[in-house]
Amino acid sequence: MALPEQPAARHRAVAGTFTERVRGAKDWDAPSPVEDWTARDVVRHLVEWFPSFLSAGAGIDLPKGPSVDADPVAAWQVHSDGVQALLDDPETANRELTNRHIGTLALPAAIDQFYTSDIFMHTWDLSRATGQDDRLDQDFCAAMLGGMEPMDDVLRASGQYGPRVAVPADADVQTRMIAFIGRDPFWTAR
Repeated sequence: MALPEQPAARHRAVAGTFTERVRGAKDWDAPSPVEDWTARDVVRHLVEWFPSFLSAGAGIDLPKGPSVDADPVAAWQVHSDGVQALLDDPETANRELTNRHIGTLALPAAIDQFYTSDIFMHTWDLSRATGQDDRLDQDFCAAMLGGMEPMDDVLRASGQYGPRVAVPADADVQTRMIAFIGRDPFWTAR
């Protein structure tokens, strides 16, 4: 089943799946597929990088919840609810985000392209770290992979993606996407 294309609806679906994984986590100190990160660090990354990106680029401050160290579930929920409220606000459609690396974009498109996509990819990381269902929407995996592959050099140079991991030529699209972003799709917790 394909994810919705409208930014607010897509965020609701993607963040909803991530929320299920957050609520299902039992060991926040479990290692994750991201080198030197635990399950807690996956949540920390999503809760901590986006507010400053949004504030600097659009002058918007999201509500602050407890720290991820104190309560990763509540920290994620407050953060996710704040992003969803922003996307659901009809005035957001008239706002823009400006960043020296990406230029100026409509705010909903910027959130969708940079943040919702990040949640989607990190859902796999958190799922693997915590032993939960790691299946992602195959259509969105294909769309993301198709959009990222032509920008391979730029993405690698950003430092946000590790080296592409080799996988069999007949691997499914999720495996190929996970490998493209620098994760070992066959990673399991020690």
